[in-house]
Amino acid sequence: MIGGLQDGLNLASKTSWKRFANAGKVYSSFRFSRSSGKPSMNGMPVSISIEPTTSCNLRCPECPSGLRSFTRPTGMLEQPLYRSIIDQLAPTLSYLTFYFQGEPFLNNSFLEMVGYASAKRIYTATSTNAHYLKDDIARRTVESGLDRIIISIDGTTQDTYQSYRVGGSLEKVIEGTENILKWKKQLRSKTPHVIFQFLVVGPNEHQIPEVYALAKKLGVDQVVLKTAQIYDYHNGSSLIPKQEKYARYRNNGDGTFSLKNKLDNNCWKMWHSCVITWDGKVVPCCFDKDAHFVLGDLTKNSFEEIWRSEKYNHFRSTLLRDRSEIEICKNCTEGTKVWA
Repeated sequence: MIGGLQDGLNLASKTSWKRFANAGKVYSSFRFSRSSGKPSMNGMPVSISIEPTTSCNLRCPECPSGLRSFTRPTGMLEQPLYRSIIDQLAPTLSYLTFYFQGEPFLNNSFLEMVGYASAKRIYTATSTNAHYLKDDIARRTVESGLDRIIISIDGTTQDTYQSYRVGGSLEKVIEGTENILKWKKQLRSKTPHVIFQFLVVGPNEHQIPEVYALAKKLGVDQVVLKTAQIYDYHNGSSLIPKQEKYARYRNNGDGTFSLKNKLDNNCWKMWHSCVITWDGKVVPCCFDKDAHFVLGDLTKNSFEEIWRSEKYNHFRSTLLRDRSEIEICKNCTEGTKVWA
């Protein structure tokens, strides 16, 4: 709880009047759009996710990076493009997530990118499988000013862990976590806020109490349980937990499954955030993993031009009219419980 309070205070400390006012504009635009059925956008995004790389060392099922199944180009985000994006958004941007697909620490410039955003007092977060948090990298991570690090730990024994994190080593995850916590203490830093993220799937759901015990033993700040997205969920999957409260899908009792949430014709994410791929493509959200709905290209246009463009507003308009018309929305969790 203390760690969570510190994290919240840290986030609040980075809010300027301009960012606060922008958030108000975004929220009022969303409320007006919902009630009128017509897209309106008077602010800039409050948060964005940016992709350092599509590369990953693991082969997790249900993940395009792990399956090496991308149809879009793959590669590494380069510094000039990244800095251009941050320079455009910094005055109004509150929250920056360095993650979409891939393992962020595989980009050799990743920590320099974190430092650049931190210098502009943007709250920064990333998600990692922790295999590259060697001692020197862990120290540089703490020194970079990274505010939050989410460490994926989907099992408390090697057998269970590798059943989903294929090719991974639980020992390396624990070692990387210990390195971060060690340097955080030695450098007397309040950041990053360290989170164990436990993706609840069939093979590991029995280890939920154990991950809390492990986090407490190591000194991790927080544990979050995340429900898993299953692409072909209709006919069931061994990855869907038996405990339904940890699943995004409802067992219909006839061997089929359905999403718990209704596809309401609105989506807060389309107003307050977006995702930027490693090569500068702007896509609506993290459910568009293969960038089928590219709304603009930051190598050709400014972010504001894209954000307020006819193409972006057409996408928002379609969502307000009939969300089921949009393919990426059909397995979307907007309106359901992702964090169990």
